[in-house]
Amino acid sequence: MLDLPPKRAPRKPSLTPMIDVVFLLLVFFMLASRFGTDMALPLKLAGSGGSYSGPPRIIDILPEDQRLNGVSIPMEALITETAALTEVQSDTIILRGRDGAVLQRIVDVMGQFQAAGYGNLVLVD
Repeated sequence: MLDLPPKRAPRKPSLTPMIDVVFLLLVFFMLASRFGTDMALPLKLAGSGGSYSGPPRIIDILPEDQRLNGVSIPMEALITETAALTEVQSDTIILRGRDGAVLQRIVDVMGQFQAAGYGNLVLVD
C-alpha cells in the first residue's frame, strides 16, 4: 500500500500584501489630491442687500466677447470704460454669464476687475 503523508489543513491566504497595497494607494491619493483652494474671489449674489446708485454697469460675459451695457467692447478697454461709469471703485458692477460662457471666463473677468481695484462685483443669472 502507498504511504501517503498525513493530510494538512488548507492554508489561509495572507492578507498582509493586500493591506500593504491599500495603504500605498491611500498614501498616493492623499499626496496627489489638493487640500484647500488656489484662489477665492469674494462674491455677492444678487439680492444680498446693498444699494446701487449711478448709471447701469452691466457686463455680459460671452464665450468669446464681453458687452458693457449691451455694447461689445474689447477686454483691454473694459476696465477703463467701466471706470468712466463709476464714481468710486466700491460702486457695484453687475456681471452676467451669457450664451454658454464657461465659468473660467467669468472668473478671469472678475480677476481682472479685482486686480484693477474693483471689489464690489455682483453675479446674476
